[in-house]
Amino acid sequence: MKKKQMEILFLPADRGTVKVYVYGFHTPRTLGQVSVTFNNVSVEAKGYRRNKTIIKALAQLHDAIVNNQDS
Repeated sequence: MKKKQMEILFLPADRGTVKVYVYGFHTPRTLGQVSVTFNNVSVEAKGYRRNKTIIKALAQLHDAIVNNQDS
């Protein structure tokens, strides 16, 4: 039976903590998933490269926060 592993990164910010949950990426070229949350905003991204997928998810979170403030 395979155990599922998750890596959690906490990034402190002025207005709260950004939580990054990383699933997969066990061997090169395997699909992984990154979930990022900040306060009540969450986004997910999937990809084959761990670092690029984390950056992509953080960029999506930034866009979601900026677009939410405009409303």
